[in-house]
Amino acid sequence: MSVYIHLMTYIRGDAMTKRLIDIDDALLERARLTLGTRGITDTVVMALERVASHESIEEREARIHRLVDDFIEATVDLRDPEVMRGAWR
Repeated sequence: MSVYIHLMTYIRGDAMTKRLIDIDDALLERARLTLGTRGITDTVVMALERVASHESIEEREARIHRLVDDFIEATVDLRDPEVMRGAWR
């Protein structure tokens, strides 16, 4: 296994471990066509890279909370009847 890892490190620039997993053939083919890759390894690696490059669920939730807080802060005057009377004049 270490020879394989060293060879893959030389070829790809990072360590890889050979794994045996079950993959749905139709799903793999759809991913391959979507990503424009040729082989199984390239398809799986590119799919993993794309997923890993996106924000985590926690990061997304924090961003949504910040947007909601910003919206609430920006619209606080809309709840003030005096401000709203002046807006329609």
